[in-house]
Amino acid sequence: MKQKLFLLFCLFSTSSLTWAQSSSVYHVKSPDGKLDLTVQTGAVLSWSVQHEATPVLAPSPISLTLSGGEVLGKNAVVENSKTASVNTTIAAPIYKKSKVTDNYNQLTLDLKGKYGLIVRAYNEGAAYRFFTKRKGQITVVNEDVAFNFTADHAALIPFVRDLRVPTDMYISSFESLYTPLKLSEVNKVKKDTLAFLPALVTIGDNKKAVFLEADVEDYPGMMLKGATQATPSLHSEFARYPAEEKAGGFHNMQLVVPKRESYIAKTSGTRSFPWRIVVVGANDKDLANNDMVFKLAAPSRIKDVSWIKPGKVAWDWWNDWNISHVDFKAGINTPTYKYYIDFAAANKIEYIILDEGWSEETDILKISPNVDLAELLAYGKQKNVGIILWANWRSINEKMDAAYAQYAKLGVKGFKIDFLDRDDQKMVVSSYTLAQKAADYKLLVDFHGMHKPDGLSRTYPNVLNYEGVKGLENNKWTPNDDVPRYDVTLPFIRMMAGPMDYTPGAMRNAIKSEFRPNNSKPMSQGTRCHQLAMYVVFEAPLQMMADNPTAYLKEPESTDFIAKVPTTFDQTVALDGKVGEYVALARQKGDTWYVGAMSNWDPREMTLDLSFLGTGSYEAVIFQDGLNADRDATDYKREVRKVTAQDKIKINLSNGGGWAARIYPTR
Repeated sequence: MKQKLFLLFCLFSTSSLTWAQSSSVYHVKSPDGKLDLTVQTGAVLSWSVQHEATPVLAPSPISLTLSGGEVLGKNAVVENSKTASVNTTIAAPIYKKSKVTDNYNQLTLDLKGKYGLIVRAYNEGAAYRFFTKRKGQITVVNEDVAFNFTADHAALIPFVRDLRVPTDMYISSFESLYTPLKLSEVNKVKKDTLAFLPALVTIGDNKKAVFLEADVEDYPGMMLKGATQATPSLHSEFARYPAEEKAGGFHNMQLVVPKRESYIAKTSGTRSFPWRIVVVGANDKDLANNDMVFKLAAPSRIKDVSWIKPGKVAWDWWNDWNISHVDFKAGINTPTYKYYIDFAAANKIEYIILDEGWSEETDILKISPNVDLAELLAYGKQKNVGIILWANWRSINEKMDAAYAQYAKLGVKGFKIDFLDRDDQKMVVSSYTLAQKAADYKLLVDFHGMHKPDGLSRTYPNVLNYEGVKGLENNKWTPNDDVPRYDVTLPFIRMMAGPMDYTPGAMRNAIKSEFRPNNSKPMSQGTRCHQLAMYVVFEAPLQMMADNPTAYLKEPESTDFIAKVPTTFDQTVALDGKVGEYVALARQKGDTWYVGAMSNWDPREMTLDLSFLGTGSYEAVIFQDGLNADRDATDYKREVRKVTAQDKIKINLSNGGGWAARIYPTR
């Protein structure tokens, strides 16, 4: 046995993987040797994580409780163990980079009782998942995921606040600002309030730890609650399986859950369970360019993805169909949508969306008499503009096969599916079914009223976007939110989970003192350049242009910049950032680079290092906050200048400001 252990150590020492057992303690180190993941078996199965000299997680118990009271993780006895070191590349044709390096060290423990644990150590974080090897079906009563800490750290927590059904805290649109607080205060914010992932904790040495999950299939999503004891910690909470469902929620477009079962999932006895992830960022900016969820997601189940076309969308709902200077009555009707198609075609925008109102809310197969869908599809095809249809989850779920078949045959390109508002096992299964069947009909999917992404868009790349974010639509009714601060927090937390349908593009921009909600002429908080920068900073393979064609036609320079920013990229570089304060990213597509920077309400000066550029000379089309943007948020300056990779350029961001550029080689 000693010879075998020595041999394993020799085999893996060059890749920084150490495997040792002493009193049932196992260590797995990251490839760069900086992160140490520890697993302890015995009476209680636990994990802990350290990054260099910084404790990330103190020993934290983990377990699965099955029906009959069996606890997987209690009195854990190792029957077999094996190690692996992996360094490979994943092709990512519909992502923020064209290829993803997947480099980790792994330990697999087979435990007595036909179950086991897989743990991985990456340079940027750690993850584990349970697996079981049992016949037939098993019932999971609960899963205990603990995140214990060595001190009462500061955290940024998104709480469930919009209780659609006051008696069921598990029904939510998963949209919330981040609440800054100490770990000990999590359970004191509001009685019986849960938090959802991702969440961020500032650990020692000003490093950040972000908690996520991946590959959540046939299983509920994880929520969080605070500790009931003195230990600073966060603990998992899962929605129990629905025992009853009934029509309810907004316009009865959902199925609410008046009663739940005593278990969280019934599932296959032979399976792998979701990954539990902690990402560690020594520098804030690194969090804004992280791929852990993508790497841990199940690989694509669509063999040929050539039909999946990312792009931008001329969107109707946010601007209330409020176009003007036309010779027809604007609204949910054929002439209005032809106007949107004309605008999209003129600016090479790939799609338009017919949002709420084109069909009956309770019957997706019944089209409004004011909308000639066949005529619009023919007109869009002539203009090379695809059409995506909005659907509430309940209506499309009830007639999924008929709706997909009928509208795919007509030439519809996809569906924006709204008001799921749950992540219990039944809803997670539904989201996979919707994605898989949509792929069968070569239809795109954009999920709204949806929990955060957890890798589904890698498994089914036709799922191009998720909401699960308190996006621009909230500007129509929430006057007191600190939106610019939220905007520069998202890239370091929510965006780590995957794409987000924030729906940017407002042309009516306001400073803090002048902002007010307005339904038909909505505005944004922050400057015009703050909005332009979102098209670079925010990850969204299907990206909205939220304002109306009339507004964009009045702003041709801004519209042209937005229209030319791609929605998927070959490479992403995090330039600078501090959570809640500012962010700067550069993304490359072909030989052109796109750069975006955003600030909270504090004006600031930043220096952008252009060393990411290749050799040679480049020309930059730059949009920067105008000198008077602190008084008029629409004020900006456009300039064109020569740049090279040797340049370090100073930029000034106004209150709620932004900066955006398109940089291309000169011929």
